[in-house]
Formats: sequence, structure tokens, C-alpha cells
Amino acid sequence: MPGSKYHSNPGIPASRLERLLRERELRRSSRGGNSGDENLDHRENSVLENEASISGSDVCNEKLLEAVASAVTNSRGEICRKEDGRPAKQRLLVVANRLPVSAIRKGEDSWTLEISAGGLVSALLGVKQFETKWIGWAGVNVPDESGQKALTKALAEKRCIPVFLDEETVHQYYNGYCNNILWPLFHYLGLPQEDQLATTRSFQSQFDAYKKANKMFAAVVNEHYQDGDVVWCHDYHLMFLPKFLKEYNSNMKVGWFLHTPFPSSEIHRTLPSRSELLRAVLAADLVGFHTYDYARHFVSACTRILGLEGMPEGVEDQGRLTRVAAVLLISELDKHFPIGIDSERFIRALELPQVQEHIKELKERFAGRKL
Repeated sequence: MPGSKYHSNPGIPASRLERLLRERELRRSSRGGNSGDENLDHRENSVLENEASISGSDVCNEKLLEAVASAVTNSRGEICRKEDGRPAKQRLLVVANRLPVSAIRKGEDSWTLEISAGGLVSALLGVKQFETKWIGWAGVNVPDESGQKALTKALAEKRCIPVFLDEETVHQYYNGYCNNILWPLFHYLGLPQEDQLATTRSFQSQFDAYKKANKMFAAVVNEHYQDGDVVWCHDYHLMFLPKFLKEYNSNMKVGWFLHTPFPSSEIHRTLPSRSELLRAVLAADLVGFHTYDYARHFVSACTRILGLEGMPEGVEDQGRLTRVAAVLLISELDKHFPIGIDSERFIRALELPQVQEHIKELKERFAGRKL
């Protein structure tokens, strides 16, 4: 129905603030320019200012949300267009540990690419409203320059940009700090129970490799970044990335989203690098979590461990606000986190001969039964 949340009507104000602004303009036009109601105008302005202050998600100065939620515009507020006259799409740089494709080397200068399996890949393949480029590790060690050039060229056709990590960095950063330290801790399994001295040495080398890898990701992002781009960092592999990106360009719009639980502050406090990680993430403009509980745990960790002030909208540090949001609290999901499966791709897959054959086998196997 027109005006419902599923069928928006452009003639209906999207928020209470917009409705108040429209009503004021109608009253002014009906007064025919009479300036005798200055007190009324003053009262209206006070109401509007108060309304704007409590409608934080609608305020235009939230650069990251505005960039993700709106089309690309020029300095006059007009929609930018390509040479053929079509509206230009907002550029979105998705940065994750792994690229959405798996690379297989066939020769010195030959590579085969296949779409990777995984929830994040499936979710982001459905993002159509942005001009998206994906930056990440290709999953293979490519030490030679000719191989790197060939793989970079092949990935460019898939709108992917590789980050080349050597085997030792991958072992210490990915297998070590990410999967041996952060993943168990974030799932309440605790830190590895090893000899204290060995753990300290191992932890420090893994933590150094983690920061080194994050710097390598940041260098590639900065190389391909253009003014106006939105950079969307993903998961516990890249918690230092917002900090390193802001050091390159403080005006860069950066978001960070965690795809695992975030533990309570009591659990996070057991991590030796707890403060560094929190401050690195807080460099982002927007921090996202799956649920309210995870977002609450993050804010609690910032207040209890860092001594910062938690706000309804996020965490404030010396006047700078980092927004913290949860997917389940957002009514217009794509306004903040543009994510969702590519439904057409799954529908097309149903028509594939091998899929039809498998469906036939299942129907014959379970004929007459309820599943």
C-alpha cells in the first residue's frame, strides 16, 4: 500500500523532523510573508533544533551514514552522472581477510578464479546499489613479481584487488593471532592454556604479525582510495585497519563490522592487547555488530577498560563520537549496512541440470513423507 514501510511514497515525510519542516513551510506560505509572528517562528525553531538533536540517525553531518545511504552528489547537491547520463553509484571498498574468489595457478602467468563459499561472500554478492570493489588476501602465496602482476590483472576483471601476504605473516597473523587468540576469546573459550613464557613469546610475535598484516591491508586500500569512497572493513582479522586508514587520511569514511560475538568486558579484559584493539576500532566512524548484546559489550569494554563515556549513539572520546549500531536494531538495514544475499543467483541455480537432478533424487527418496 502507498505510504507503508514496504512501498514508500515520496510525498510523505520520512521522519518527524521532515514533517515539522514541511508544516512550517506551509504555515509561512499561508501567512503570505507576514513577519508579525516572530515569536511563533522562534518557538518553531526551538522545537526543530530539539527534534534534530534527538534524531541522531537523520542528521546530515553523519558522513559515513550519509555516504552509504544516499547517491553520489556534487557540491551543488546535484546527482553526479556518468558520461552516458546515468547516475553514478557510490563507490564502496569492501575490505576483508579473504577475497570472494579462490585463485588457482595454472602457469607462470595464468590463473583460474572461482567464487568462494562463505556467508560473508554470499551476503555481499547481493549488494547492487554501490560500485563495489573488494580488497583482500587471495588465499595463496605469490612470491614472484610476474605471478603477482598476472593475478592482479585477473582479479581486476572480478572487481577484486589483492593484498599479497608472505607465508610467515599468514602463519603468525591468520593461523596465530586471529584463529589462536581472537576467535577463541570472542567465543568465550579463553586464551590458549600453554606455558606462560612460551605463550608470551608466541603472543607477541603473533600480535606483531597481526599489526603488520593490517598495515599491509591499509597500504593497498590507501593506494586505491578515491575522495568520496566509503571503506567497509570486516571482522576480527582487521581490527587495526580503521586506525591505520585514518592515519593515512583523517577524512576517509570508515566502517567496521564484526561477524562474530563480542565478549563481555570481563572476558575482553583478559586479552593483553585489549586497549590497543579497542582504540584501533574506535578510529572508525561506524562500528557494527549482529546483535544489541554484542554492541552493548563493546561499549561496556570501552567505558570500563578505556574509561571513555558511553552514549546512546556510541562511544565518545575527547569530543569525537564513534557510532555503534546493531543490525537487529536498524529498521532500514541497507541504510547503515548494505548486506543481503543475491536472490536471483540462487533462483538461477535452481535451473541448472545438476541441481534439477538432485531435486529429483530427493523427491524420489522422500516420496510420501513430510520433511
